[in-house]
Amino acid sequence: MAEYPLPVFHFRVQWGGVDLPCAEVGGLNQEKQVIEYRDGMSPEYSTVKMPGIPKFGNITIKRGILPADNKFFEWLNTTKLNKVERRDIIISLLNENHEPVMTWKAVNAFPVKVEGPALKATGNEVAIESIEIAHEGITIENG
Repeated sequence: MAEYPLPVFHFRVQWGGVDLPCAEVGGLNQEKQVIEYRDGMSPEYSTVKMPGIPKFGNITIKRGILPADNKFFEWLNTTKLNKVERRDIIISLLNENHEPVMTWKAVNAFPVKVEGPALKATGNEVAIESIEIAHEGITIENG
């Protein structure tokens, strides 16, 4: 049986242990900052490059707006005097049997931006809102 890459359209998002229906997730990235160092006694006139501190991008989640559902704004408004409600975010890519094949876990996440829909009198699209979430690290699990 041939193996194919997984499609991106079948996924589940959980925040704080609750399923969050959504249309799009982005920003599942991380990088290592580069440290450049040169010893004063080095005969070379260039620096040595080393891996440094990991840096994680913010996660963006988009979903259709439902009547009287303000979960994104309510979470953003928990920020008071440098204190915020933190949640773990679990994003699972699912197979045809609705089982997780790959799972990203973002720890200690908190909202930094909520954006409402672009309203247009001649449009016929679904109203979409988005939330940008900062976190302290992503782990990836397979299966």
